[in-house]
Amino acid sequence: MSVAIVDRFTPSNTSTHKFGLMCGLFAALVWGAFLAVSRAGITSGLTATDLTFLRFTTAGLLMLPWYLRHSPLTLAGVGLRRGLILAALAGPPFVMIGASGYAFAPLAHGAVLQPGALTLMSFVLASWLLNERSKRRQLVGLAIVVAGLSVIAGPDLLTGGSQAPIGDMLFILAGSMWALFSVLARRWHVAPVAATAVVSVLSALLYSPFYLLTQGLAFMGKVSPAMLIEQVVVQGVLSGVLALFAYSIAVRTLGAARSAIFPALAPAAAILIGIPLVGEIPTALQWLGLAIVSTGLVIAVTSRTE
Repeated sequence: MSVAIVDRFTPSNTSTHKFGLMCGLFAALVWGAFLAVSRAGITSGLTATDLTFLRFTTAGLLMLPWYLRHSPLTLAGVGLRRGLILAALAGPPFVMIGASGYAFAPLAHGAVLQPGALTLMSFVLASWLLNERSKRRQLVGLAIVVAGLSVIAGPDLLTGGSQAPIGDMLFILAGSMWALFSVLARRWHVAPVAATAVVSVLSALLYSPFYLLTQGLAFMGKVSPAMLIEQVVVQGVLSGVLALFAYSIAVRTLGAARSAIFPALAPAAAILIGIPLVGEIPTALQWLGLAIVSTGLVIAVTSRTE
């Protein structure tokens, strides 16, 4: 899909709104698969550093041909300073900070706090930096989505040891980083494919050599070839490239504030994907949370910004 096709759309075009909505939903579905597959990889013996290497090495190699054909010395026109900032916000630091939170706090905390912080901070930053004023309907939808995430987490949201606040702060930081990435990409008018290529290629160039020097290829002996292929496809191809590209299109067409609702759907998508993948059937409380999140999404994304 070319950038020219995206650029021909105008904000008032109904087709553009629907296209952005589809891209946002696709990104949420992929991120749900990412959560489920990451959990499968971690339980099989892989580490957060292994997953980060697989994600950005694959994504970097896939986007390298496009990157080399589009002014690589200027980072596809993005510029070195802006490119490094975007890569820091949506690249390996984002993945590592979010994953590190689970060393201190339960899974339920990350499932609520990271997407919740992302959504809330996107609304705040979009209002501050982009002058995107949220209507009351959008704010109501946001509140319902966050409430639904809390219901999905259930009683586990209130559990955790004395170090849980450390993990909670890491989740909030990771969510805020992605929110800032989204808002800056829109503020700087970075095309979706350029944002994807710059983040992917820079992340691979900066992180992959460091990982190989310190870790080598030991991860290849930890899990089966089938698991490695699954991780490469979901981490690198779907999450590292296609979801990032799709979400960038959603931000470009719908706005940063409204698009921030979509990442909050990832935990719900992960629960549904986990049914066939790992055989985990949602509880009645989780089904209720899924319904609440879906309601909040419909309310938020069907409202029109002023």
